[in-house]
Amino acid sequence: MPQLAVRIPQLGEGLQESLVIELFKKAGDQIKRDEPLYAMETDKGTIDVESPYDGVLSEWLVEEGTVHKIGAAIAHMEVAEGVEEMAAGHGPPDANPTPSPTPIAAKGPPASAAQTSKSGKRAIPPRTRRYLREKGLQDVADQIPAKGKKLTPEDVDAYLASGEPAGKGSGQEKDNTERTEQLGPFADAPLSKGQQRLNYRLVRGVQLCVPVAASLDVDFTAIESTRQRLKTEQGDEAPSGLVMVLWCITRAIEKHPAFRSTLVDEGRVRRTFEHVNLGIAVALPDDVLLTAVVSDADTLSWSDFPAAVSRQVEMAREGTDQANAATTVSVSNIGSLGMRAGVAAVVPPAMGTITLGKIFQRAVPDGDSYRFTPTATFTLTFDHRVANGAGAASFLQDLDREIHEFKLPQ
Repeated sequence: MPQLAVRIPQLGEGLQESLVIELFKKAGDQIKRDEPLYAMETDKGTIDVESPYDGVLSEWLVEEGTVHKIGAAIAHMEVAEGVEEMAAGHGPPDANPTPSPTPIAAKGPPASAAQTSKSGKRAIPPRTRRYLREKGLQDVADQIPAKGKKLTPEDVDAYLASGEPAGKGSGQEKDNTERTEQLGPFADAPLSKGQQRLNYRLVRGVQLCVPVAASLDVDFTAIESTRQRLKTEQGDEAPSGLVMVLWCITRAIEKHPAFRSTLVDEGRVRRTFEHVNLGIAVALPDDVLLTAVVSDADTLSWSDFPAAVSRQVEMAREGTDQANAATTVSVSNIGSLGMRAGVAAVVPPAMGTITLGKIFQRAVPDGDSYRFTPTATFTLTFDHRVANGAGAASFLQDLDREIHEFKLPQ
């Protein structure tokens, strides 16, 4: 049966790349045309993409959580004789698609296409492609013999052990030498899927968002006194001061619909969510940053709220990024890193990011002298397309009031 490439479609003018969120099918599945095949995130939001063909999915060429160009081949499907590759709105077709029981090379980057080797035409699985990139051999994959129909990492190791020069006949060795002489020793390493995902959203933020920042010093006396009392009563089981702050932020967002909103339809429509889906930035080793999300946070009672925060943060620490189109505001506790203040980026789909700085003692006039109060600086970066300055100032004032007058909910 013929094998055709499934390509990332062009769903709107100006789209350059997309983030593959979820793969709904697995190799060997029988798929009908227009059946949801995978989900991708673009400037327009998260979209379920339907299959362009009836047939059987041969293989995926990508992984979940990776970013790819519009028109890139992301899968191969076996289809009936006479079916032609979709071109209109589905990327450029292969130059010469031919029937074959094994995957056919799709024109495009070596990392996403089947390769030809000394042992004939055979596919290179995603695991092997990653290994080739790590070893700097993606440009000479066609020179590496394979024991079977597919090239494996073990084949790559055997090729390296044979002592054959990388890039033989391709100029790769010479190119690497010239670059080293010019730049000195260096190493290339692929970014993690999490970092690719974050970078994609950051670039979207630069392209789409109109960021504005405002800050406010907030009296933490009520939070600290409540925290100390609970710690005395409950010991290590007492909720942290951060959990109390997140509760107050949730209450403030609840009062301000703009902070439960995002823009859709190319910025012409403001979509407001009924409930608060609160994002929490979670830093992991090796400078990895993920987002935990407490969904419908405004519907939780105080007795349930701390456990929900802990559960979602733990999921992020285990590597699960939870941000989605309904996560409109995220909170970053930069105070835990010793920072007094900082202006954060707005990472779509969120419309705002709040940074919480390190608590410090602020001198406050008190008659002829001064008294010192525990204080933290909150900095709000928000998308000016979603909220205006007066609305942001009102939000910060309500947040200030929630924290300054904090009492343990009953």
